[in-house]
Amino acid sequence: MPHFSFNHVALSVKNVDESAAFYQKVLQLQKIENTASNSKTRWLSLNEGKQLHLIPRPDFEIKVNKAVHFALATTDFDEVTNTLLKLNIEYSDWPGTPNKNYVRKDGVKQLYFQDPDGYWIEINNDV
Repeated sequence: MPHFSFNHVALSVKNVDESAAFYQKVLQLQKIENTASNSKTRWLSLNEGKQLHLIPRPDFEIKVNKAVHFALATTDFDEVTNTLLKLNIEYSDWPGTPNKNYVRKDGVKQLYFQDPDGYWIEINNDV
């Protein structure tokens, strides 16, 4: 059986500059070199060799729902929550209660918010 490891997540975005700035400001992701092509796709580091690729698709219809999301774990959960509040970025628990985080039955805290294109991002403390 093959062994797999996570490499990257790619998102189609309307405005690649706006999306890159959002992820750099809110999650403090660092821009890295796009080694695959000379396209306008932006690559951001998720650390440990993992990446977020932002692919410009200005005319693409983006459909989202909360069940389709990506999750990032952090040891600084409260700091992320405070950053979202300072930046006036709405977040919610899984059921959708505004500005509330959720504690799963296994004790993991989580919250959800959306990027400029409406993609859902989960932040949790499952590290």
